[in-house]
Amino acid sequence: MNKQVQEAVRQELKRRKMTHGDLAHLISVERPNLTRVLTGKSGKVPKMWQEIFDALGLEIIVVPKSGSVSTTHPVER
Repeated sequence: MNKQVQEAVRQELKRRKMTHGDLAHLISVERPNLTRVLTGKSGKVPKMWQEIFDALGLEIIVVPKSGSVSTTHPVER
Protein backbone atom coordinates (compact mmCIF):
# COMPACT_ATOMS: atom_id res chain seq x y z
CA MET A 1 0.00 0.00 0.00
CA ASN A 2 1.07 3.52 -0.61
CA LYS A 3 3.68 4.73 1.88
CA GLN A 4 1.85 8.06 2.24
CA VAL A 5 -1.29 6.24 3.33
CA GLN A 6 0.69 4.18 5.82
CA GLU A 7 2.31 7.34 7.18
CA ALA A 8 -1.04 9.15 7.46
CA VAL A 9 -2.48 6.24 9.45
CA ARG A 10 0.64 6.09 11.63
CA GLN A 11 0.41 9.82 12.35
CA GLU A 12 -3.31 9.58 13.13
CA LEU A 13 -2.68 6.70 15.54
CA LYS A 14 0.04 8.77 17.21
CA ARG A 15 -2.22 11.82 17.40
CA ARG A 16 -4.94 9.73 19.05
CA LYS A 17 -2.39 7.97 21.29
CA MET A 18 -3.59 4.61 19.93
CA THR A 19 -1.58 1.43 19.49
CA HIS A 20 -1.95 -1.16 16.75
CA GLY A 21 -3.68 -3.25 19.42
CA ASP A 22 -6.20 -0.46 20.10
CA LEU A 23 -7.02 -0.11 16.41
CA ALA A 24 -7.18 -3.90 15.92
CA HIS A 25 -9.72 -4.10 18.74
CA LEU A 26 -11.71 -1.20 17.25
CA ILE A 27 -12.07 -2.91 13.86
CA SER A 28 -12.30 -6.47 15.29
CA VAL A 29 -9.17 -7.99 13.79
CA GLU A 30 -6.14 -9.62 15.38
CA ARG A 31 -3.25 -7.24 16.01
CA PRO A 32 -0.67 -9.24 14.01
CA ASN A 33 -2.99 -9.14 10.97
CA LEU A 34 -3.44 -5.38 11.33
CA THR A 35 0.30 -4.86 11.69
CA ARG A 36 0.92 -6.83 8.48
CA VAL A 37 -1.56 -4.57 6.66
CA LEU A 38 -0.08 -1.37 8.09
CA THR A 39 3.42 -2.43 7.06
CA GLY A 40 2.37 -3.59 3.59
CA LYS A 41 3.16 -7.25 4.26
CA SER A 42 -0.37 -8.58 3.75
CA GLY A 43 -2.24 -9.24 0.53
CA LYS A 44 -5.68 -8.60 2.03
CA VAL A 45 -5.31 -4.83 2.00
CA PRO A 46 -8.43 -3.22 0.46
CA LYS A 47 -11.18 -4.31 2.87
CA MET A 48 -9.12 -3.82 6.00
CA TRP A 49 -7.79 -0.44 4.83
CA GLN A 50 -11.39 0.76 4.45
CA GLU A 51 -12.16 -0.39 7.99
CA ILE A 52 -9.03 1.40 9.24
CA PHE A 53 -10.01 4.62 7.47
CA ASP A 54 -13.58 4.43 8.76
CA ALA A 55 -12.41 3.82 12.33
CA LEU A 56 -10.06 6.83 12.19
CA GLY A 57 -12.39 9.13 10.25
CA LEU A 58 -10.03 9.25 7.25
CA GLU A 59 -10.72 9.04 3.54
CA ILE A 60 -8.61 8.74 0.43
CA ILE A 61 -8.91 11.56 -2.04
CA VAL A 62 -7.50 10.93 -5.50
CA VAL A 63 -5.97 13.94 -7.23
CA PRO A 64 -3.59 14.24 -10.17
CA LYS A 65 0.08 14.37 -9.25
CA SER A 66 1.91 17.62 -9.87
CA GLY A 67 3.41 17.68 -13.35
CA SER A 68 1.50 14.63 -14.55
CA VAL A 69 -0.22 14.61 -17.90
CA SER A 70 -3.97 14.28 -17.63
CA THR A 71 -6.03 12.80 -20.42
CA THR A 72 -9.67 13.74 -20.37
CA HIS A 73 -12.43 12.28 -22.44
CA PRO A 74 -15.54 14.38 -23.10
CA VAL A 75 -18.76 13.03 -21.66
CA GLU A 76 -21.28 12.09 -24.33
CA ARG A 77 -24.73 13.54 -23.76
